[in-house]
Amino acid sequence: MDYQNRVGSKFGGGGVAGAAETNVDRRERLRKLALETIDLAKDPYILRNHLGSLECRLCLTLHTNEGSYLAHTQGKKHQTNLARRAAKDNKDSQLMIAPAPSTVRHKVFLKIGRPGYRVTKVRERIDYDQLGQRLTEGDGPPREGLMVQVHLPQIKEGIIPRRRFMSAWEQRKEPPNRSYQYLIVAAEPYETIAFRIPAREIEDEAEDPSGWNWSHWDPDTKQYSFQFMFRN
Repeated sequence: MDYQNRVGSKFGGGGVAGAAETNVDRRERLRKLALETIDLAKDPYILRNHLGSLECRLCLTLHTNEGSYLAHTQGKKHQTNLARRAAKDNKDSQLMIAPAPSTVRHKVFLKIGRPGYRVTKVRERIDYDQLGQRLTEGDGPPREGLMVQVHLPQIKEGIIPRRRFMSAWEQRKEPPNRSYQYLIVAAEPYETIAFRIPAREIEDEAEDPSGWNWSHWDPDTKQYSFQFMFRN
C-alpha cells in the first residue's frame, strides 16, 4: 500500500496512520509501560493454563502471551471489574465486622424454685329479668377467662411481679402448636413459670369498662393476682 502518496502525508513520513494503526501503537506502548511497572508474579488474577496461554480469572478472558494480558489489564473492562470487586470486598468486610458489645448489664441472681399458684376458670354471669330479657350488656355468649393467683412469700424487696403473653413460636421448650399460647409470670428470685392456654384473643385490661380484666399485687400478703377474659 502506498503510504507516501496519501492525502495529507508528508514525503518520507510513511503516511498518516489510520485508527487501527493508532490502536496497535497505543496498546504496544501500554504493554511496554506495564512490563516496567507491573510484576505478574504478584497478580492474583493471572492464570497460565496447560496450553501455555494466559487467562484473566477476573474477566474470564484468554490471552496468548504476557504482552496481550498486560494490555488487557490496562483496558476499560479489566479496570471496571477491579472497581466492582473492590466495592464488593469492602461491603463484605463491613458485614464481617463484629457489632459493639452490649452495654446492658444482665441481672444475675440465685433462683430459689417455683412459686405456689392457683388457676381458676371464670365465666361471665348473664342476668335476665322475669320476662326473659337480658339485663347484662352485650348480646353474645358469656365470656370466659382465667384468674391466676401466685404466692411469692420470698420475693425481693421492691420487686413487682410481671406477666406477659407469648406466642407458640416465641418459646423454645415445646414444638410450636398454633392452637396454644403461653402466659408467663416472672418475679425475682423465683423461677419464671408458664401456663399453656388456648390461642384466643385476649381482652385489654385498659379497654375493659366492665372490670372483668384486672390485676393486683398485695405487698403485705405477697400475693400477685390477676384475671383476664377471652374475647368472643
